[in-house]
Amino acid sequence: MLYRIVFFLLFSAVLISSNAHARDYRFSDSHMHYVDFFQNSDGMNKLLESMDKAKVDHVMISGIPLTKKWDENEPKRPRYYAGDYGSTYWYSATDDIVANAVMKLSPEQQKRFHPFLCGFNPTDKNADEHIRRLLDRYPGLWQGIGEVFTRHDDITAMTEGETPRPDNKAMERVYRLAADYDLPVMVHANITSQRERNPLYVDEVETALKKHPEVRFIWAHAGTSKSLHRVQERLNFLHPRLEELLKDYPNLYIDLSWSMLDPYLLNADGTPDKDWLALVEAFPDRFMIGSDVVGSFDSMGKFLTGFEPFLDALPTAVAKAVARDNFLAVLPRNRQIASAEPQPD
Repeated sequence: MLYRIVFFLLFSAVLISSNAHARDYRFSDSHMHYVDFFQNSDGMNKLLESMDKAKVDHVMISGIPLTKKWDENEPKRPRYYAGDYGSTYWYSATDDIVANAVMKLSPEQQKRFHPFLCGFNPTDKNADEHIRRLLDRYPGLWQGIGEVFTRHDDITAMTEGETPRPDNKAMERVYRLAADYDLPVMVHANITSQRERNPLYVDEVETALKKHPEVRFIWAHAGTSKSLHRVQERLNFLHPRLEELLKDYPNLYIDLSWSMLDPYLLNADGTPDKDWLALVEAFPDRFMIGSDVVGSFDSMGKFLTGFEPFLDALPTAVAKAVARDNFLAVLPRNRQIASAEPQPD
């Protein structure tokens, strides 16, 4: 009798383990940066190698809209934007770096890449004209706008000029252009500051959603960041407020990049959070996952496979949509392959 019980338990354990890893996910990386804050990159060959290794079929590829200054008062070249007290500044050439890298690929390779342009100052009411020039210069290339840096932790304080907001007049002009060209817009907009334990800035996001229902908004990290988590750990108001916004605004999509795994999607013991599972199931076409790698791509696979425990707890169809297809669904309806050469201004 004891033998049968032991055998049954061992068989059950093997079966559970087998089922837990039975799904073979293919991914779309909905949030990655080809360059870092110094506009450097591991290069396209390394990116393609990492994509193939991580089973990534498609990527949102963007630059970084800011670059870090090596200040006169700093004796050592900084290695990260937060490495010293030097400022950051808006850097429009980041889009040309991305465009040149993608356009060197074959047409078949290009189909895996979905470039978003981001190299503009979101407080400048000329920003929409800059974007229009880039759209004309590289016809057929751009698939979206972003990641637009609005309220973004220490970066906002380090960047000279006005504080960017997702609802300012300059961004309203960008949203109207995005609607004209059927481009989704990914916005980084912190839902609160590092010290306030309430959704301090959520009205700025909601205003943009309400005024521009024709624009597909992708909210980067659902309004969170690692810097917020270091100070506040878990934002308890995030889940209920996000649920309200998703109900009220069908044009809102959520980027669940790696910083969302802890402390939201997975509990301390590694089990999926039931409330977040229920939220994703309630809005199965509105969530996507991204690595948010920055110029270096070795960790892409680790970040994306880190979502598998959460994905495994979802219904199969929902999990595969979140892993791959929801991102593709927000892209422009009529995609073209980019021209071989940029067009003159």
